[in-house]
Amino acid sequence: MEGADRIRAIMNELRTSDSVSVTELAALHGVSEMTIRRDLDELAQQGVVRRVRGGALSLLLRGEEPPFGVREREAVDAKQRIGAEVAGLLADGEAVLLDGGTTVLEVARAIHDRRLTVLPLALQATQELAGAPRIRLVLPGGEVRHSEMNFVGPLTEASIRALRFDTAVIGCCGLSAEHGLTAHDLPEVAIKQAAIAAARRVVVACDSGKFSRTAFGSVCTLDKLDVVVTDDGIPREQHDALTAAGVTVRIPSA
Repeated sequence: MEGADRIRAIMNELRTSDSVSVTELAALHGVSEMTIRRDLDELAQQGVVRRVRGGALSLLLRGEEPPFGVREREAVDAKQRIGAEVAGLLADGEAVLLDGGTTVLEVARAIHDRRLTVLPLALQATQELAGAPRIRLVLPGGEVRHSEMNFVGPLTEASIRALRFDTAVIGCCGLSAEHGLTAHDLPEVAIKQAAIAAARRVVVACDSGKFSRTAFGSVCTLDKLDVVVTDDGIPREQHDALTAAGVTVRIPSA
């Protein structure tokens, strides 16, 4: 198993366990204990675990999301395909709002050479598009949330409300028929709601893992969404609920 895959597997274990053991993880993944210690040290640097003798304690609390650097490792291939699929939905000349998050960052990478007006809500996407020759880049004001490097606060909301977009590409922490679109960070909830209200079309970009999660803050119900782009791991009942609500579900081919 490659290092990135192994760390993702350890992360999955940490979501259901309060602690992990170096010895048990080494046996499970068929690697040395030294390799597992390096993996846990990396996760400790990202604030995911606290190292203790013989293993680590999970620092992932209910109601909180894993750090950006950890999420960026998850479902990488699926997120890249989702990013390309969303880019294909955009027509040249559109005014596009890009939300924060690891999946929407792949959308930013996929539109680098397109002719678009783009307002990104995260510094990672801003950096990706800063040198794009045909992108008209418009930046919001506001405070930067350091853990995610995205814009939040009343200045950001005011910037969004002063504009109108053809398409808003929204990320999420959770999506379900029962709870709709949800996010962990409450200031982000307000930003997402403003983005949805300012756009003619709302496209949600999320990997299928988000359908098994519900975050703390409620953003909107399904009827506020136009398109959801995800991967083929989406549960059938969630797919059917989205389409029943009038949402188009797009699954890019592998």
